[in-house]
Amino acid sequence: MDFKDQIKNLATRVETLLPQIQTEEATKNALIMPFIQILGYDVFNPLEVVPEFIADIGIKKGEKVDYAIRKDGVPQILIECKYYKEKLDPHNSQLFRYFHVSNARFAILTNGMHYKFYTDLMETNKMDEKPFFEFNISEMKDSDVEELKKFHKSYFNIENIVNAASDLKYTNEIKGLLAAQFKAPTDPFIRFFVSQIYTGRITEKVLMQFSELTKRSLNQLLSEMISERLKSALDRENELNAENTALGQSASEDENADNIPKERVVETTEEEKEAFYIVKSILRPVVDGTRIHYRDAQSYFSVLLDDNNRKAICRLYLNGSKKSIGLFDHTKKENKFELKSLDDIYCYAEQLQKVIEYYDRGGSQGEG
Repeated sequence: MDFKDQIKNLATRVETLLPQIQTEEATKNALIMPFIQILGYDVFNPLEVVPEFIADIGIKKGEKVDYAIRKDGVPQILIECKYYKEKLDPHNSQLFRYFHVSNARFAILTNGMHYKFYTDLMETNKMDEKPFFEFNISEMKDSDVEELKKFHKSYFNIENIVNAASDLKYTNEIKGLLAAQFKAPTDPFIRFFVSQIYTGRITEKVLMQFSELTKRSLNQLLSEMISERLKSALDRENELNAENTALGQSASEDENADNIPKERVVETTEEEKEAFYIVKSILRPVVDGTRIHYRDAQSYFSVLLDDNNRKAICRLYLNGSKKSIGLFDHTKKENKFELKSLDDIYCYAEQLQKVIEYYDRGGSQGEG
C-alpha cells in the first residue's frame, strides 16, 4: 500500500473512531500515533519518537512536548497534541516556547484532525506565528499528500523542506486572499478593475455597480477555466480510449498476439515511484511540481519536464543489480552515476536543478 492509500485509510478510520474518543490521551493513541507511523517512524522506538519530550525553559524544569521525532539523535520535529474537539490556537500554545529552546526545525500542532506545520522562516530559531502548511485529515487534496510525503522518514530532508516552505506558505496565503475576493470582492480590489476599464469618475454608485460585475466575472472565469480543464481531460481520455481500441483490434487480428513476450510489459515499481518523488522534491524549489512527470521504459525510468520526451531531466536504472542515475550535459550526452541507495539521488540536486534552468532558457535534450 502506497503512502497516499495509507493516508486515505487513516482518514476513513478517523471518522469511525471519533464517537469513541473522549480525551486528549485517546486522541493521541487513536489518531496521532497512527499518523506518525504512516510517516515511517516507529512510535515504540525512543530513538526515533520520544513521548513526553522534556524541553526545559529557563528556570522552568520538566516542561514537556507530547512527541519529538528524532533523526541522528537530534530532535527535528516537535508535535503538540490537543483533544480532537479543541480548536488549535498557537498563540496560547507552549509549542512556541518549546521550539525556541530545542534544535528542532519543524513543529506540528494537531488535534488529530487538523494539522498545522510550522518552521522559522521569519526569524531563526523562533517559530513563525503562521503555519506554512496545514490540512484536515478528512479533506486532504492530492497536493497536500505530496507536501506531507516530504516529512516521511524515507524522504525527510531539512534543506529541501525549508526551501519549499516559504513558497508554500505565501502560495497558500495568496490563494486564501484570492478565494476571499471571489466570494466578496473588497473596494480596493474592485477599484483596480474599475480604474482599468472605466473612464468616468469613480463614485460609490460606480463601485456598487462594479462590485456585482466583478464578482460575476470572477465566477464566470473560474467556471470557464474548470470547464476547459475538464474538456481537455475528456478529450485526452477519448484519445487514449481510441488508441487502446485500435491497439486491441490490431492485437486481435494478429495471429501471433498470444506469443507477445511478457518482457515487453513495463511495470513501474514502488522503488521507481519513490525515486521519482525524491527527484520531484529536489526540483520543487525551482519548478512547479505539476510540470514534473515520468515515463517508464523496459530498460530505464525517465523523469521529464512538461511530460515532453525531449525534456528528459534524468534517467533512473533501478531494475538491475547495480542501480544508477543518468544525467545529461549540454551536448545531450548521458553520464551515468552509481547509486548505492535512493538517498544518493540528493547528491545530484544541483545538476538536476540546472537541467530545469537549461530547459526554461529554451534548451532541449535528446529523447527521454
